[in-house]
Amino acid sequence: MARGIWVLEDQLDAGQAALAAFRPGEARVLLIESESVLQKGWHRQKLVLLWSAMRHFAAELRAAGWDVDHREGPRFSAALADWQAEHGIDELHLMEPADRHWRPSIERSWGRISAAQGARATPLGLVWHRSNAFLWSREDFAAWAGRYRQLRMEFFYREGRRRFGVLMEPASAAAGQEVSQAQADADRQGAGTKRATSKAPKGAKPAPEPQPLGGQWNYDQLNRKAPPAGLQGPEPLLFAPDAITSAVIAKVEQLDSERRAEGQSPLPGLSSPFGWGVTRQQALAVLEHFIATRLDGFGPYQDAMVSGQPTLWHSLLSPYLNLGLLHPLEVIRRLEIAGLERDTPLAGLEGVIRQILGWREYTHGLYHWFGPGYSAHNHFSADAPLPDWLERLEPSGMACVDTVLAELHANAYAHHIQRLMVLANWGLIAGLHPQAFTAWFSRLFIDGFDWVMQTNVLGMGLFADGGLLASKPYAASGNYIRRMSNYCRGCRYDVKSRSGPQACPYNALYWDFLMRHQELLAVNPRMALMLRQLERIPPAERQAIRETAALHRPASSD
Repeated sequence: MARGIWVLEDQLDAGQAALAAFRPGEARVLLIESESVLQKGWHRQKLVLLWSAMRHFAAELRAAGWDVDHREGPRFSAALADWQAEHGIDELHLMEPADRHWRPSIERSWGRISAAQGARATPLGLVWHRSNAFLWSREDFAAWAGRYRQLRMEFFYREGRRRFGVLMEPASAAAGQEVSQAQADADRQGAGTKRATSKAPKGAKPAPEPQPLGGQWNYDQLNRKAPPAGLQGPEPLLFAPDAITSAVIAKVEQLDSERRAEGQSPLPGLSSPFGWGVTRQQALAVLEHFIATRLDGFGPYQDAMVSGQPTLWHSLLSPYLNLGLLHPLEVIRRLEIAGLERDTPLAGLEGVIRQILGWREYTHGLYHWFGPGYSAHNHFSADAPLPDWLERLEPSGMACVDTVLAELHANAYAHHIQRLMVLANWGLIAGLHPQAFTAWFSRLFIDGFDWVMQTNVLGMGLFADGGLLASKPYAASGNYIRRMSNYCRGCRYDVKSRSGPQACPYNALYWDFLMRHQELLAVNPRMALMLRQLERIPPAERQAIRETAALHRPASSD
């Protein structure tokens, strides 16, 4: 039997489950570089990263003895059919994809290929291997989620700390590390074993409740400092494009020229200068650079926003984690060991680990727990189209938005507070269509995939799910941006005003949002204080706020 392994674009890990089920020579490996993604309008740097990383990964597999076919073409399905016919593949193996849309699409394509060979005695085989790209399997997450009415991240995060023995007091950590490492080894080998457990000997006293290192689970209150004047973070680690990356950049530019010649809109963003890592070795170097230059300073200013400082102390690891070049458990273990050796402030060390062990695993688990219907949620019935300046990454006139869009245009990157409190916040209070805005995030961000953005944007940022993920809408006025950034200095708008032509759009839109959705928001106890403040605004000023907000809300809004 001729077996094949199709490695998807975000599964670039030599230990991923489908590859781990075979040895070199036992199956052919396929990677497909499809131009169909151009129809989505992906950022050029995202295309360069994805395609260059795939080409480098193909070369690494060949060097390890694998038979690898790297195909380029207009569609995934056509490339798959040609490859199957050329090599007579009888059985196709894949690791379960992170994004939902992949599996039914692949099953349809493979079914058509099989049906076209009707004379065969048996249909072509298709084998799915349980994903080992995350710490929590979908089955384990479902078992956890089924115990709770409200799926709050803090509960999940604490369970993860206990389960994997991360940042726990020594007696608590040993058992968790033993269990998690045994399960991680099994998962990385594609064994698909049941979750490892640790049982106490018969007659032994019950183990004490595991305790977090330092006596607290969460130090978030220490990690929200406003930026002082002149705040600067260390320089990020950048990589000069090699021959493979340079060829991909040339391809992206050529494809964009062809699009323009056909009258289509240009691809967003810049393709160069390009400095992202494209191999596992480079991704590991970014991890070590973060530890050496950024980890100790990460905590206090992780929510700060500063013009000319797009990365500050942020790790820049998310693209590599999401492509499979780094595995979350190896990153967490390395951060924990290095942080404790360096006496990194526990608040900062806990904060960065929480983003990986907590938030990343939580949002991926929720994406699959909620199911396909989640993407259609629209709690506030928002229907405003994306404004042209947002689609083209052009100036809006708001200094905060324009700073973030300029950084996004150059690097396909903005850190989590820029995403949540500048971009998603504006989309929420302006009433942008949640599905269109979520798709925009997926297209424009270097680490954007469906599983990432549905929960983070549609759920956390836009509250379109009505509270399935977040406990309240993350709506905020310009005061938050003024406090946590230096963006307001020199802005054409007055951050202290909420009505009139010079008023900060965030102020007018925020209070207008509360007025438009007062009935829906009144059932949320966490919104009670702001709604009481809304009641104190005189009717004349309310009308002035509405008129000001109308100047900034796109047409056809809710």
